[in-house]
Amino acid sequence: MLRLSRHSRLVGPYAFGPADAARFGLPTSAVTAFVVEAPHERGDPPYPGGDRDGLGRAFSDGMPVRDEERVAHWLVAAARRLGGSVRIAGSGVVLTPPAEAVIDLTVYSDVWLEPTAALAVMKRVMPRARLAMDPVPWAGPPPGTGTREVPGAAGLSDALRKNLHAEADAYDVAALSAPDELTGYGVEAEMGIDGLLVLEAAGEDVVPLVLSALPWAANGAIAYRVRWQAPDFQELELERPSLAHRVARGRALPLVSALTREVHHAVGGEVVDAAEFLVDPADL
Repeated sequence: MLRLSRHSRLVGPYAFGPADAARFGLPTSAVTAFVVEAPHERGDPPYPGGDRDGLGRAFSDGMPVRDEERVAHWLVAAARRLGGSVRIAGSGVVLTPPAEAVIDLTVYSDVWLEPTAALAVMKRVMPRARLAMDPVPWAGPPPGTGTREVPGAAGLSDALRKNLHAEADAYDVAALSAPDELTGYGVEAEMGIDGLLVLEAAGEDVVPLVLSALPWAANGAIAYRVRWQAPDFQELELERPSLAHRVARGRALPLVSALTREVHHAVGGEVVDAAEFLVDPADL
């Protein structure tokens, strides 16, 4: 028995044969089964729109909430990672999420790469990569600033107003005089009709649970996110996307793996997938 939470547990494994698979509508390749016991907690019926994991089909009368929702998402993620299936009791719907449906990866490390160094790393995979750090122009204060009273400012004396403005001016001067502090950046490369390959770097205070016991990640880490931006982002949330999307994704997959491998070679650390399962760099 593996306890998943205070209310849910996984029991098994049980031997599974072709006759069992046929009985439950599972792939005939299934040889092992686990039973998950979770509370029955349902909310509203699924909303129209994207349903990448197929949970809307499985829970058509009411989507799982709270602990059941967390367990359902974890089961689908585990099935995707292990090449398995999830059969939902009650509806009998079988979910077999393809492993290639979610290809984004993240490298967590205690090493900070400067933007130019990260650009050099990405150019090993995509020679036409460029830094995505274009400045955002300031359009000035919002309309109406200084012409109407701010809520909470009623009743302030002229002297207090003067002091508040002086403090605000001093804060602005100090902020503008200090050197720019870089907290994150992006590198991107066009893939033509297949979309965009992106590397995003930023510090994070909270790391995935699987990394929390590592000494270097105890107080946070640098996350290098390798993402594929599809030509049509809405197709990312479809359980059965179009052929064009799947072809583009198939061409993006080796590039995501190659870039992740290069980043890990440069900064070390650990690699996790979109569901925060550990990935062996040797498998990339």
